[in-house]
Amino acid sequence: MDLKQAIQKQAQAAGFDAVGFTRADADRQDGENLQQFLAQDRHGHMGWLADHVNRRASPVGLWPEAKSVIVLAMAYGPATYRAQDQADRGDISIYARGKDYHDLIKKRLKRIARWLVDNNDCQVKVFVDTAPVMEKPLGQRAGLGWQGKHTNLVSRQLGSWFFLGEIYTDMEIPADPPEVDHCGSCRACQDACPTGALAVPYQIDARRCISYLTIEHKEEIEPELAAAMGNHIYGCDDCLAACPWNKFAGPATELAFMPRAELSAPRLADLSTLDDGAFRQLFSGSPIKRTGRHRFIRNVLIAIGNSGDWSLRVPAQALLGDPSGLVRQAAIWAIARLKP
Repeated sequence: MDLKQAIQKQAQAAGFDAVGFTRADADRQDGENLQQFLAQDRHGHMGWLADHVNRRASPVGLWPEAKSVIVLAMAYGPATYRAQDQADRGDISIYARGKDYHDLIKKRLKRIARWLVDNNDCQVKVFVDTAPVMEKPLGQRAGLGWQGKHTNLVSRQLGSWFFLGEIYTDMEIPADPPEVDHCGSCRACQDACPTGALAVPYQIDARRCISYLTIEHKEEIEPELAAAMGNHIYGCDDCLAACPWNKFAGPATELAFMPRAELSAPRLADLSTLDDGAFRQLFSGSPIKRTGRHRFIRNVLIAIGNSGDWSLRVPAQALLGDPSGLVRQAAIWAIARLKP
C-alpha cells in the first residue's frame, strides 16, 4: 500500500467521504480571483477576507514549508430536502441543524495528522474554515469537485452538500488531477437565488447573499433585501438545493450532522421570545450560537415581517422595547409589513 492509499484508508476510517491531494504552491488565478472579489467590495463586512491576502492566496504563503495539501470532504446532505414554507416557521440552513461541524471535523483531521506524524518524518497543520485558506480552489485542484456557478464546490458523487477540511504537510505527495467544470449551460442555482447574489455565474456578491446577511452582516438589512429573504433565519440552501448533481448524492451518515428536531421547523413566535441566556442554551454546540442573540432575533423578525401572518404582530410588538437597537429596528420593520 503506497502513502496515498494509506491516507485514503485513514480518511475513510475517520468518517470522511472523499480525499484528494494537490501541491501547495500557488495558483496565480486563485490570487487574482481573490483580489478582484475584494476590489469590487463583494465581501461586504467580512473584513477578515481582506486580511493577510498573500497568506490566503497560497498555502505556502500561510506556511512556507508546505509541499502538499490533503483535502478531505465529509457529506452532510439531508435524506430529502424541501424548503420550509410554513408561514409561521423559520428556515435554518441544513448544515446548522445539527452539531457544529468545526469541532468534529478538526478532531478527525487531527487523528489523521497524528497518524501521519507517527508513521512519517513530517510536519503537518490542520485547518477547518478558521484560517486564511482558500478551501474551494484547493478542493478543485485536488480533484474533489469544481466550483459551480453558485461558487460552492460541486462533486459528481456528493453533490453540493459537504464540508471541507485540509491537512498541510511538508511531505511531497503526488498530486491528483484537478476536476473540470461540469455545469454546462445549467443555471438552476442562479435562478434559485431570491436576492440576485448570483447574477454573474461563478461570482457571488456576498452583500446580497442571504447566508451572509443572516450570519455575517452585523447591521440593519436593507428593506429591499429583507423583503426577499422570506423565512430564512440562519443561512440559505436555495442555490445548493437547486443543483441537479445532488441527485447522485446520498444522505449524511455522520450522526452529529443529523438535524435536531427543534431546529428543523422552529416557530417564529417561540424564537422571538429568546433572551440571551435562552438563546445560548438553545444553540449550545450549534454554529448558530456564534451569530449572537441580537442578529438572530433580527432575522426572526424579518421572517415574521415576510410571513403575512397578522397574528405574528403580537410577538413583534413585544420586541419594540428590546435593549438592542438592531432588534427594535427589525421589529418596527416587521410590524409595518404585516397588515390585517
